[in-house]
Amino acid sequence: MADLNDFITGLPKAELHLHIEGSLEPELMFALARRNRVTIPFDSVEAVRAAYAFTRLQDFLDIYYAGAAVLQTAQDFRDLASAYFDRAAADGVVHAEIFFDPQTHTDRGIPMREVIDGLFAGMAEAEARHGLTSKLILCFLRHLDEEAAFDTLAAAEPWLDRIAGVGLDSSELGHPPAKFARVFDRAGAMGLKRVAHAGEEGPADYVREALDVLKIDRLDHGNRSLDDGALVARLAAEQMVLTVCPLSNVKLCVVDAIENHPIDRMLAAGLKATINSDDPAYFGGYVADNYRAVAAGRGLGRAALVQLARNSITGSFLSAAEQAPLLARLDAYAGAQADA
Repeated sequence: MADLNDFITGLPKAELHLHIEGSLEPELMFALARRNRVTIPFDSVEAVRAAYAFTRLQDFLDIYYAGAAVLQTAQDFRDLASAYFDRAAADGVVHAEIFFDPQTHTDRGIPMREVIDGLFAGMAEAEARHGLTSKLILCFLRHLDEEAAFDTLAAAEPWLDRIAGVGLDSSELGHPPAKFARVFDRAGAMGLKRVAHAGEEGPADYVREALDVLKIDRLDHGNRSLDDGALVARLAAEQMVLTVCPLSNVKLCVVDAIENHPIDRMLAAGLKATINSDDPAYFGGYVADNYRAVAAGRGLGRAALVQLARNSITGSFLSAAEQAPLLARLDAYAGAQADA
């Protein structure tokens, strides 16, 4: 039988909470800065990594937006996506649903087409090279106003037949989900899935707003839901998928240590939790690293890890027919490992 680290690496899994801009490793950041003659506020890869000592979400976002400035052309976005997918495939990811933040780029004068064409090219390359399928989710930056979100949705219309959904990210505190009620209603009417970050730094009430006002199909983070027993019961009854990001939670001080992460409490409460990497270049680990962290920190065994992987596949926006072969692959892997 493979040891637990190897078991986790080979475990077929989906990743449902990954900001593609947050997979920009310092080495690629410097390479793109040179290629595009962009000045960044760091003089070495080591200086970038040293800056990754966050005490709150905003500390991270300040560096995140500075790093994104090196992304200028469709080739840059293709290179960014390809680097992520290569790493994800090595971690046993069979399907990924990735976020991108168009406003981070269009506000710098980068055309929407450059961003989307580059990401689609990287996605197609990943499927050809690794058999790894993917979907794209357009996120609105919540520190900007709803009018800007409407403008972004309109700008993306030529590609909406190939975009799976919309999301809501960036600074949570002071920007409740209800601020974006109308644009989420519009996106839903256009046939797009709806997801939102809620309950990371914001309170359990933000989760309720995301459910009731934005009518989300999936909840990103959701940690603060555990502060409200009635909300936990509702999430469990509705089998709402939570895209949990353990190493991110520690890095941003949402929890004080991986040993105190609530992932096992979520599972025990019947929540449909999944494991994801969020912004792996900044938070010190890709998806398999996150599985390993909770396995070690919370003593999760193989059955719980398989359940988390199953949740990730059934919690994806793939159709039941598309999920079926991935679930069969997971079952075969788990069975073979148990028999070994």
